[in-house]
Amino acid sequence: MLAKFLQTKLTVMALCWAGLMFAAQAQANCMASEAAAEEAALSPYQLIGVVTDEVLAEIDRHRAELDDAAEESVKQQQFDCFVGQVDRILGKVVDFDWIALKVMGGYGKVASSEQKAQFAEAFRSGLVETYGRGLLSYSSEKIVLLPAEDIGDKRKITVRQQIVGEEATYPLEYTMGLKNGQWKVINVIINGINLGKTFRGQFTQSSQKNDGDIDKVIAGWDSGTNNG
Repeated sequence: MLAKFLQTKLTVMALCWAGLMFAAQAQANCMASEAAAEEAALSPYQLIGVVTDEVLAEIDRHRAELDDAAEESVKQQQFDCFVGQVDRILGKVVDFDWIALKVMGGYGKVASSEQKAQFAEAFRSGLVETYGRGLLSYSSEKIVLLPAEDIGDKRKITVRQQIVGEEATYPLEYTMGLKNGQWKVINVIINGINLGKTFRGQFTQSSQKNDGDIDKVIAGWDSGTNNG
């Protein structure tokens, strides 16, 4: 039940994180120095809110390309290309390495640098593919950005959204941290479920099942199926 519930919520969450994706993509089309300055100037609320409409158009474009593909091999190639785009862009605004280290919990303190890097890669890959599929499944939901709060000199804030569908409304919260002058997503809570803690519990459970063998945990990691 938890795996199915999380899969649904991850699909919804993908739509919101995609807003960050398009902010970064727009900046990448400018000169590097100008893009960096623009990104640093955006508040986390602006980073999410300004690009939501662009997300919807991009989702439609990729969905249409996949629908037009007659062969499964072609569809897979196009999907892989889309996921690669999502990974490249989200990597600019989501602190995957930091999140992955927190997911490892106490095991991160005894893991080697190589193991940490391997897990961060596996964690990122699983999430991005899940989000990619979620983006393409978007239909008629409405994304509402709740009013911004004063940021002041804070280095960590919560940005709140609502995903309004025909049958339900899902509250979603991004925890965002200011790092090197840029706001980064470091956790997400959707409908009361803290995904950082959920994945950390999954990692712990898998580690216990594998007698603390971190290499086995990494090899079997699949963030979309709640294994372990």
